[in-house]
Amino acid sequence: MTDTVYVFARAPRLGTVKRRLAAGIGAVAALRFYRATLAATLRRLAPDRRFRTVLAITPDIARGPWRQGLPAVGQGRGDLGARMARAIARHRRGGVAVVGADIPELRANDIAAAFRLLRGKRAAFGPAEDGGYWLVACGPRRPPHPFARVRWSGPHALADTLANFSGRSVGFVRTLRDVDTAADLRALPRWP
Repeated sequence: MTDTVYVFARAPRLGTVKRRLAAGIGAVAALRFYRATLAATLRRLAPDRRFRTVLAITPDIARGPWRQGLPAVGQGRGDLGARMARAIARHRRGGVAVVGADIPELRANDIAAAFRLLRGKRAAFGPAEDGGYWLVACGPRRPPHPFARVRWSGPHALADTLANFSGRSVGFVRTLRDVDTAADLRALPRWP
């Protein structure tokens, strides 16, 4: 198996996760949501043999049962783009994908679909309803700076990233909602 998915996760501690969500529902409820969503994501992805699941954690030395015994690497320093670029650069062969831990509707079949797209495309994206994306997957031939000049946490994140893939064929998997705010949470049909 050469395909790997990195689940970007922050150690689930009160006051350090889902701050924008916490502003709308409170820090304890936001932590509860984050723990439940992270646990559900790992339960869905880790057993799947079509790809390998690795946690990309912050802080880099975070420990705890929330890691579910999965292999983990530190995200390191820098903005989200720098951290994702480091995770992707770890792989020279096969496909590599990065997803967040705040996508309640994410399923293993979504990851497998992205890796299938890489058979004929250079990259695959999972668009988010807010204009960003919940998944990026790349094959071995990727741009040298896939996340340069991206305006994160806003409606331009996907368009900015796609500009870095100009001239390369890309594909898309289904659109999902990442949960950043109380309005995002209310828009979900249900959550774990």
